[in-house]
Amino acid sequence: MTSLRVETSAKRVRAYLAGRLVADTRAPRLVWEHPYYPTYYIPKEDVRAELEPGGADEPHRTLGTPTVSTVRVDGAAAQDAARAYDAPELAGLVRIDHQAMDAWFEEDREVFAHPRDPYKRVDVLPSSRHVRVEVDGVTVAESASPTLLFETGLPVRFYLPKTHVRMDLLEPTRTSTDCPYKGTAEYWTLRTGETAHEDLVWSYSTPLPESIDVAGLVCFDDGRAALFVDGERHSE
Repeated sequence: MTSLRVETSAKRVRAYLAGRLVADTRAPRLVWEHPYYPTYYIPKEDVRAELEPGGADEPHRTLGTPTVSTVRVDGAAAQDAARAYDAPELAGLVRIDHQAMDAWFEEDREVFAHPRDPYKRVDVLPSSRHVRVEVDGVTVAESASPTLLFETGLPVRFYLPKTHVRMDLLEPTRTSTDCPYKGTAEYWTLRTGETAHEDLVWSYSTPLPESIDVAGLVCFDDGRAALFVDGERHSE
C-alpha cells in the first residue's frame, strides 16, 4: 500500500443523524483518499453512536481492508455508513459517510457535500471583461460586467447578471448540487429551438459567505456552451 496523506485539523467537527449527535471531535483527521478533497476520519472515542457490525466491502488499495458498521443512535440508523480501515495511518479512526448523515458542522457552521480543503481558496472578483455565451449559434447571454469566481484547482467561472441572460430560454429543473465553498446550486435547462440542453445553467441564490458575491448570478457550463471573453473563445 502507498502512504496516505493524513493531517490533524484544529476544528471541532460534529455529525448528526435525525437530530442526534453521532460524533463530536476536536481532533478530526483529514484524509486525502483521492487528490480532489479530503474526507474526515473521527477518533473512535469521539463517536457517540453505536457502531453495529454490518456488511462486507472490498479492500481498498491504499486504505486497506475495511470493517463496515451500521451507525445507530437513539433509534435512528444509517446502514453500513461507517468504515474502519486497517492502514497503519488510520489506526483508531472511523470514516463516517458524509452523505449518510443529516448534517455536519465545522465549529458552528454547517458544511455541505464534503469537508473543506484547508489548501483550497475561492476568490470572487468583479470584472469589466466582455463575455458572450453562444449555444447552437444563438447568443444566449452577453455582459460587460461579469463576476469571476476563481477556485483552486478548477477553471475560472464567469457569473452573469440575469438581466444579461436570455432567461426566456431557460426552464428550471429539479437538479441541485452542494458545494462546501459555494452552497447549494439550482439549475436550468436551456432550449434552443427543439434542442434541450439539460442542466446547462446554474445559480446560487443564497451562497455561503466566501462566495456571496455570486448570489443570484447565472453561470453557463462552458464545456457545453461556447463562451467568448473579449472576443476570444474561452476554454476550460
